[in-house]
Amino acid sequence: MKIAVPTREGKIDDHYGHCDHFTVFTVNADKKITEESTVESPQGCGCKSNIAQQLSAEGVTVMLSGNMGQGAVDKLKEAGIQVVRGCDGDVKDVLQLWLDGEIKDSGIGCSEHGHECGHQHGETHGDYTFAS
Repeated sequence: MKIAVPTREGKIDDHYGHCDHFTVFTVNADKKITEESTVESPQGCGCKSNIAQQLSAEGVTVMLSGNMGQGAVDKLKEAGIQVVRGCDGDVKDVLQLWLDGEIKDSGIGCSEHGHECGHQHGETHGDYTFAS
């Protein structure tokens, strides 16, 4: 399984379309990371780029992210990538929490292109939802 994480300075970027790069983890059946690579982030808005198709072509099936607009969510889902929004913190820590079943999609996203995310960019918000 391949999981992508929008990354900035080792942490999940709080907005998918503005990340520095995507960290892509390959995880085996034992939920162990077997490979880690990076994919450069396109310039501009994530929903207007081909990043969803590019990640899908590389085998990514899950996106663990901070916030993103509905346009980006739709593009990722169309590309066969499950979206988990509301993640925050160190990319490997969040990946492990998700692998352990501790995180599910918050269902909260940014308003289209108004960047009304319910947080100030740069602020940590930790609004992911723990699985019950």
